[in-house]
Amino acid sequence: MRSRLPGVKTVRNLVYSVYEQRLKRKLTGKPRPRHVGVMCDGNRRWAREMGYVDPNDGHRVGARRIIDLLRWCDEAEIPHVTLYMLATDNLRRPAAELDPLLQIISDLATELAEDGNPWRLVMAGALDLLPPENAAALKAAEEKTADRTGGATVNMAVGYGGRREIADAVRSLLQEHARAGGTLEELAEILDVEHIAEHLYTKGQPDPDLIIRTSGEQRLSGFLLWQSAHSEFYFADMNWPDFRHIDFLRALRAYAIRQRRFGA
Repeated sequence: MRSRLPGVKTVRNLVYSVYEQRLKRKLTGKPRPRHVGVMCDGNRRWAREMGYVDPNDGHRVGARRIIDLLRWCDEAEIPHVTLYMLATDNLRRPAAELDPLLQIISDLATELAEDGNPWRLVMAGALDLLPPENAAALKAAEEKTADRTGGATVNMAVGYGGRREIADAVRSLLQEHARAGGTLEELAEILDVEHIAEHLYTKGQPDPDLIIRTSGEQRLSGFLLWQSAHSEFYFADMNWPDFRHIDFLRALRAYAIRQRRFGA
């Protein structure tokens, strides 16, 4: 007689669901981050481990996981998300790898901007460093979603470098001051950190409360150098395509129990 006991996969899904609900209950009434930065790391490593020949297969699967993440953030009522998708250093990769990756990112932005999706997209990076067709696709997605209010504001860090962002902010500040007819001496007298913050890619948004990095690496790699001064960090061992809802909830749980002193 064939056994009617549930299969291993069914049992695993049941255990996962029970644990997921338990994590959600533990987060009830706990502090939530207003802004989460995510370093979606380990896509190429995941592809190698899974036996794929093309490392961009990892990026394609990782792009689908980003859509999951944004839905999780909306469910958790997190209003701002910054995704580290392509660093300026990554632009030195061979064209055979870089060109498909840029297309994957462009396609993702276009999909996120489709009618029916709630997210407002902000491009955070030096788009002038990208091929014109990719820069145009990213700008179009940003413009199409400019008036959305139903979901998170999503900063897509593409062609991004933390030091370059600060340099760009200072340059923008100097240009603004010059247009107003001010002198360098006058600016030096009044210059404050807030003046620079107003010219960052994420201007008008709160700094990230929590930064998540996958793949087991424990470094910033130039991500949000200015904004992360008081951020909490959560490092996850799995590669980005394997990042699950329960891993996201664990990160929120870790954040909820930390005592944030902001240097005091």
